[in-house]
Amino acid sequence: MNCPQDWPEPIVRVQSLSDSSVIPDRYIKPPPDRPTYISSSDISDHANIPVIDLQGLSGEDDRLRAATLSQISEACREWGFFQVVNHGVSPELMDKTQQVWRDFFHFPMELKQVYANSPKTYEGYGSRLGVERGAILDWSDYYFLHYLPSCLKDYNKWPALPDYGREVIDEYGKEVVKLGGRILKVLSLNLGLGEDFLQNAFGGQEIGACLRTNFYPKCPQPDLTLGLSSHSDPGGMTILLADQQVPGLQVRKDDTWITVKPAPHAFIVNIGDQIQVLSNATYKSVEHRVIVNPAKERLSLAFFYNPKSDLPIEPAKELVTPDKPALYSPMTFNEYRLFIRLNGPRGKSQVEGLKSQQNTS
Repeated sequence: MNCPQDWPEPIVRVQSLSDSSVIPDRYIKPPPDRPTYISSSDISDHANIPVIDLQGLSGEDDRLRAATLSQISEACREWGFFQVVNHGVSPELMDKTQQVWRDFFHFPMELKQVYANSPKTYEGYGSRLGVERGAILDWSDYYFLHYLPSCLKDYNKWPALPDYGREVIDEYGKEVVKLGGRILKVLSLNLGLGEDFLQNAFGGQEIGACLRTNFYPKCPQPDLTLGLSSHSDPGGMTILLADQQVPGLQVRKDDTWITVKPAPHAFIVNIGDQIQVLSNATYKSVEHRVIVNPAKERLSLAFFYNPKSDLPIEPAKELVTPDKPALYSPMTFNEYRLFIRLNGPRGKSQVEGLKSQQNTS
């Protein structure tokens, strides 16, 4: 089944609703899915995802390197999420890229509408995920673009506003791809595989990489809706540049929603479904969601480091034993991501559904 060419209903930009006193019914979540609004001052420093200094990977201190590898391994097994600092991407580039996108979302609507997307590829300026008619929607707008492979990288689909934006976005993508390759080597080593195993399983230098910039307008009733519904990321690994001023990302840990407090100029890294499959569930993707703020907008940049779209992804043979048989059947990423493009975010139902199908076959 392919994605349809058009959205099932007229698109409403959430930003255009942010000054109203109530939110439309289309955005009101069922009571079990509604969040408890948390202000910045209520976020605990003690309940936070691990913060890991990557400087230990590049020095000559073997003990420090081993300790850093161990910290990343524990974070992957216990959380599926961690923050990285001293990661090699300049703070100036991070700030400049965020400003490019903030500027874009504040341009007049008619200028942004030139980049309006469709469900066929999702590229461009969008306001919904999934194509179910009458679905309850999330309180967010976004911009989605392809970075790799180069055959999908089309600058004409990138915003030309502000005028220096494409150059900045391109440089940012180059640096984050480098970081993704470094982290993937660490994950491979920690799984007991060769350091290039996961990179090769992703397609070597022919990986997929794309950026979704999320814009969460202020919301008059933040306790009734979500900026992004609970989901696990369908791809390989996500490298998130969060809003430093306005928290919003929540990670599910032991049936509790933990609000992440971003470290200054850190990236938030999380395991996607494809690494869960490749690791035979040694590492697991984790449900997360986004809450919104009654007074402030929020901006985040989610960079997806994905397998080549037409390569079958299956558990590494080295991680399959008689005691732990392969939990998943081979499936290409193209086939896999069609689920979220058609249905929108649905917790971990997709990857867990694949697991149960394999176990009962």
